[in-house]
Amino acid sequence: MKKKNSNLKLQKTKAHGYRFTVGRVLQMAVALVFLVFMGRFLYIGISKTVDGENLSARTKQLYQRNEVLKATRGSIYDSNGLSLAEDSHLYTVYAILDKSSINSDNKPEYVVNKDKTARELATVLPISEDKILEYLNPKHKAFQVQFGTAGSNLTKEQKTKIESMKLPGIKFIETPSRLYPNGVFASHIVGLAQPVYNKNSSSPNLVGTMGLEAWYNNILSGKDGYRISSVDASENQLPNKSQTYKPAKNGDNLYLTIDSQLQTFLEERLSDVQKKYNPVSLTAVVEDMKTGKILAASQRPTFNPQTKKGLTNAYRDILVQDNYEAGSVFKVLTLAAAENSGNYNPNEYYRSGSVNVGGATINDWNKSGWGTIPMSQAFARSSNTGFVHLEQKMGAKTWKKYLKRFRIGQKTGVTLPGEQPGLVSFNTSTDQAVTSFGQGVSVNVMQMMQAFSSLGNNGQMVKPQFVDKITNSEGKTIKPYKVEKVGAPVYTEKTRKVIIDNMKRVLNKQIGTGYAYHMNGKDIAVKTGTAQIANPKGGGYMKGDSNYIFSVVGVTPTKNPRYCIYLTMKQPRNMTQPAESILASIFKPMMNRIIVMSKNQHVDSSITKIPDVKGKSSSEAKSAINKAGFEPFQLGTGDKVTAQGISAGERLEIGSKVFFLTSGKIKCPDMTGWDLEDLHQFENLTGAKITISGTGKVKNQDIKVGTIINTGKKIKVTLKE
Repeated sequence: MKKKNSNLKLQKTKAHGYRFTVGRVLQMAVALVFLVFMGRFLYIGISKTVDGENLSARTKQLYQRNEVLKATRGSIYDSNGLSLAEDSHLYTVYAILDKSSINSDNKPEYVVNKDKTARELATVLPISEDKILEYLNPKHKAFQVQFGTAGSNLTKEQKTKIESMKLPGIKFIETPSRLYPNGVFASHIVGLAQPVYNKNSSSPNLVGTMGLEAWYNNILSGKDGYRISSVDASENQLPNKSQTYKPAKNGDNLYLTIDSQLQTFLEERLSDVQKKYNPVSLTAVVEDMKTGKILAASQRPTFNPQTKKGLTNAYRDILVQDNYEAGSVFKVLTLAAAENSGNYNPNEYYRSGSVNVGGATINDWNKSGWGTIPMSQAFARSSNTGFVHLEQKMGAKTWKKYLKRFRIGQKTGVTLPGEQPGLVSFNTSTDQAVTSFGQGVSVNVMQMMQAFSSLGNNGQMVKPQFVDKITNSEGKTIKPYKVEKVGAPVYTEKTRKVIIDNMKRVLNKQIGTGYAYHMNGKDIAVKTGTAQIANPKGGGYMKGDSNYIFSVVGVTPTKNPRYCIYLTMKQPRNMTQPAESILASIFKPMMNRIIVMSKNQHVDSSITKIPDVKGKSSSEAKSAINKAGFEPFQLGTGDKVTAQGISAGERLEIGSKVFFLTSGKIKCPDMTGWDLEDLHQFENLTGAKITISGTGKVKNQDIKVGTIINTGKKIKVTLKE
């Protein structure tokens, strides 16, 4: 018994010792951990870093907000302050699918009813309900989804419509964008600005990629600002805490020399020719030669900067990026050089038809020629041989000197990206001879406009310009327009008069190549051109009636020229009319508008504004048009006006026809005596397709008076002077 008690006592002693040992170990472990934590806290307190990251900076970052203050891109306006390009915003819609997305009110921030969501969104997005459901039910788990291109580039109006549906889980991403309210409107001049992401920024910036948007990108962009402030956990700014603030500097604005009414009219004429005759390219420029201001300019092919339609095939700015052989319009420069250098004698006779230079035979466009004729007829007949004689009489050295004075082969520096300088081939006597009629010398359109500007300034060229002034965001002018003279005068006032006299003879029915551009009672002068196109496969020039660049330059008035129109048309693929007739369908209405515009600037009482008759009854419309001094012409049998042929506010000569459209059947009227403007109004309002032959006014039509006119109805009319 005694032994048993002794064993029990021994066991208790051992257990106590074991517990003591364990307790000591635990005490030491706790002490060690405590020491480690204390050491860590001391280290953090002294060094203020964890894993190499500064805790002070990290804490400051948590309660400090760096906000970028975006600058607004400057706007682009026409000469009268009409907006051509301005800042806007587009939106991308997306849907949150993850059911863990709950807001502070415990309401779902994810798509709850997919069927309803798809049905509602399909009423706004250009996509079917079934396709939206496919996006909302992805094959793999996704936190959120977008709806492809159909859900991108949404307008403010589309966003507002979707928001009004109050669909849970439907959110938007805002993207800066550019609004071009006029669509196809001097697209290659105004240009294009598009969102571009920067490595240092999560949001895109608008960057100019074409036209004036690109050339003046830095001026239009402005500079972003910033705000650095201290906030609490709820993102509220802390009181008594300073903030660093630098305001954004909004971009400056451009006011162009473009006149919107003239530009719109030009775009309509170009679209009409493009649709009917399908040329490879088409250019048109209207310039105030006194100042170099470009009043209207465009090209085909073109694009819509708002929708980007056509952009893939029209990225090149033909006005400055394409070089071409100018053809016979270049004879304006040759005649100027010959007369100014004392080498033009109008009474000197030469043998037309052909001439041999350096072993090569150079022909007139009329290969048999016109016999022996005076030099005074060489320009009007557009005789190549006559101008070869002038070049030889001047001598290569003198002619080359004038080419340099006209800055041929040099960039104009016009404010459009990618200008190509062209070149002059002047190595052999044959090369030198053919440059006299615009062959072997390549130019761009704006180089020719710069050269033609000398006609308005007695031989002094001025630089073509598109920007009238630059203003800051407050509207203050910081850079006004200034006429920029180019070099010294190329020729004298006397020479200018000789050139204009010769250009007037081009309109002569007996000897001139430009009678198609004759306008009764209008004071104009012109020069036509037909330039060969180099064969891309090599070996000379292309063959075929349409494989040319057809052109015409015209000025008005002739006594003291101010306005110039220059048109080019390359390879019309549907050449159902002579090239001169095709170009005249642009030239004559445009020249008429310019003459009207110039008279209006001098307060001509014969010019007045078109009244707004849309929405009025037909009797009210007739009364308003009559009262304004115009001749009303109703199309349709209805009583309410739905459209008018010339926009309200445009100016026109008193006595001109103003067409208006009503509902009901449209019967073919008697078109006898109508001019091109009347035909264009009729065509635009009815949708008929009119084929025009000849020049002047309507003499015959192939559709009987009273025939019902439907959209697409083909009508052939013959014009006669």
